[in-house]
Amino acid sequence: MSGVGLDALTAEIKAIRAVRPVGRIVSLGGGIVTVAGLSDCAALGDLVSLPDGHGEPMLGEVLTLSPDSVTILPDGNADGLRIGDHVILQGQNTVAPHDSWIGRVIDPFGKSLDGGPILRGDRPRLLRGQPLNPTERRGLGARLQTGMAVFDTMLPIVRGQRIGLFAGSGVGKTTLLAKLALGLQADIVVIAMIGERGREVREFVERVLGPAGMSRAVVVAATSDTSPMVRRRCGWTAMAVAEHFRDQGRQVLFLADSVTRFADSHREVALAAGEAGSLRGYPPSTAHLITALCERSGTGTAQTGDITAVFSVLVAGSDMEEPIADILRGVLDGHVVLDRRIAERGRFPAIDLLRSVSRSLPLAASEAENRLIAEARHRLGTYDRSEMMIQAGLYSMGSDPEIDAAIRTFPSLDAYISETAPGGVSASFARLAECLGQKVAADTSQPEKTGNQGSVGSG
Repeated sequence: MSGVGLDALTAEIKAIRAVRPVGRIVSLGGGIVTVAGLSDCAALGDLVSLPDGHGEPMLGEVLTLSPDSVTILPDGNADGLRIGDHVILQGQNTVAPHDSWIGRVIDPFGKSLDGGPILRGDRPRLLRGQPLNPTERRGLGARLQTGMAVFDTMLPIVRGQRIGLFAGSGVGKTTLLAKLALGLQADIVVIAMIGERGREVREFVERVLGPAGMSRAVVVAATSDTSPMVRRRCGWTAMAVAEHFRDQGRQVLFLADSVTRFADSHREVALAAGEAGSLRGYPPSTAHLITALCERSGTGTAQTGDITAVFSVLVAGSDMEEPIADILRGVLDGHVVLDRRIAERGRFPAIDLLRSVSRSLPLAASEAENRLIAEARHRLGTYDRSEMMIQAGLYSMGSDPEIDAAIRTFPSLDAYISETAPGGVSASFARLAECLGQKVAADTSQPEKTGNQGSVGSG
């Protein structure tokens, strides 16, 4: 037997429990199940197995404990459950990632969604794992090539950075995430598809990522029809998978689509557990839930790799002050805003550069590169402030040299944001200098400038 086969068999044997505690259902209603007989052995967050009314078991999660009963949230429809039905305690809420998961699509319980057999790793991980000791973490690392000019220059992503992608529905968020999954430098890509439409999962895997993208990817998917318990678990499982590869010393890219649906799932679970909604309907525990997930990503220690993370956020009506967006902006190392008006005029990705920032700057770029970035932002900002006057025909060329320069360079700068970057960082800066009307970009000979090695730079 091969070493891989033996390890997998050993892990399966270790997971077997000869005896498991059993309780009985004593109350049903409101989407939750009350069980007696498990209070002295169950813990918050443990998994249980329930009948689904058709003889097949379904899983549930322990929400609350009392001296004589526990409250369970099932992961499926509670129709068919009866008073007196047996409930089996499965134990801690863990997942056991395995290297063979690369190229696979799995569910939040670590089971195959693509039809093939799946192996269990020999090290179960708690879903709600702890972040690394902050005093042992490295500073932000080297600048990463992304395959897109705007991210190679004006919005750089460095190793171990965490950024947010803020967009309304239908603005191109998923397409941009796919481009990052295909083009950004990493050893492994872990993608959490939280609450996605069922049709989009297969389309994303087969058409968007394709064989090349899936060759280094693990996709963890929970579709919109699954229970809030499963959708919330999707984010935790994907992060546990990313930590598995990070601890092997690999560079991991983590993509979450989307944190908003992750928070919405938690809201449903928390309200079922009796927690009151306070922040536009979100319970107080939402902020800690999101920040705890984000803090598990980022730079590693001397013995591990890093998790470079992109968290997408659905912002209704482009409201950047809504609770989830506001929470994330405070803990991430940068944010990218997609604007519906830009998408409607046909420029993709529809990045609003003036509202986007990478906090790896200015340390992720050289002095000459920072001057180019500042000049490009200045030109775009000048045009933005004067656009209404320009479009209305109220501005006459020659009235203001800065506005004149902005008008001349705006078309090329706007087109530049959607350009690919096959030549890497240096070529992207050279192209940016060309858009600004400069002959060459000075001091761009190092495509992987070192990022912040201490604290996060200003943004």
